[in-house]
Amino acid sequence: MSKKYKSTITSIDNPIEGVYTLTIEPSTGKFRFSPGQFLHIAIDADYDGVSQWPESRCFSVQTSPEEEQLKITYSVRGEFTRRMAVELNVGSQIWVKLPYGDLFEQDHSLEKTVFISGGTGITPFLSLFTDSSFSAYLNPVLYAGFRDETMHVYKPELQRALNINAGLRVNTLFQDKDGILNIEKILNENQHDASYFISGPPVMIKTFKHYLIEQGVPVMNILTDDWE
Repeated sequence: MSKKYKSTITSIDNPIEGVYTLTIEPSTGKFRFSPGQFLHIAIDADYDGVSQWPESRCFSVQTSPEEEQLKITYSVRGEFTRRMAVELNVGSQIWVKLPYGDLFEQDHSLEKTVFISGGTGITPFLSLFTDSSFSAYLNPVLYAGFRDETMHVYKPELQRALNINAGLRVNTLFQDKDGILNIEKILNENQHDASYFISGPPVMIKTFKHYLIEQGVPVMNILTDDWE
């Protein structure tokens, strides 16, 4: 069951133009969620926490539930995220409602696991990768695609992931140098009975899922973060 948390923005990182990482702390208590879940953020200053839930937007949680604060990363796309970029500052009061989703709570293999992400689609994976439960996975594989190297702002989290699970194999591709992620190549490098997690732009998710099904990967083995 989701719960509303009055919260404070404790830091805002703007590593590249149009991309922001927010660190958020609850005013009381602790955020309760599982790796891979997502939240709703409301930024209207006059919301009282009781009346009808105001306009909000969904974001994947980037951090492990073992941490006291949580992070989200977003790109400025559309009116709501433009408002976030302009109106939110360190110390701003917001409301967070979570948890939603069951990405990693669905049945999947811990021995043959492939994670495929495009851009900020890596964030729900990071909430698992930086959690102690990630140590249970045997030689997991990540394929992460970014537009260019400046968009890859997740190296600290991936280093933490490797400290938790040294068997993680990280394949990073930059579109301007390496081209786009190739789902045919990914399937050839892995197995049809592996669990495939896919997160990123909706077109990428749809295309990759369709290809895997065409090639005989069981539908139950394809798990997508496509709540948008």
